[in-house]
Amino acid sequence: MDENSPVFAIAMAAELAGMHPQTLRQYDRLGLVSPTRTAGKSRRYSMRDIAQLREVSRLSAEGVSLEGISRILTLENEVTSLQGRVRELEHALANALLRSPGNRVFAAGMEGSVVPMRSGTRTRRRTEVVVWRPSHSE
Repeated sequence: MDENSPVFAIAMAAELAGMHPQTLRQYDRLGLVSPTRTAGKSRRYSMRDIAQLREVSRLSAEGVSLEGISRILTLENEVTSLQGRVRELEHALANALLRSPGNRVFAAGMEGSVVPMRSGTRTRRRTEVVVWRPSHSE
């Protein structure tokens, strides 16, 4: 069972959240916490829903309006979703880099800078002769 599994009926969810079942129904109507519905239209709450109900209760006790709470929950859900997407993309990038070693080729430039190169190419060798003459400071 994970935190998103809808397993709690409204009475149990209300008890776990420390609220009256009617409050949960009101929050559902307002769209603050929307539980999953069964085929018979009964509400089923997950642990994530219960955590959100507790957050609603906390914010309400701090004096935040229901509209403000709605906006906060929307933003928190969006952040959670985006964090999950970032993790997916990081894993995909790491896997792509592991599957294609050698695609990231570079060399050092004359001034010590990093010069990207295509895979399979070599740097051009410089064969000039440089003559050093000490300066005459007499």
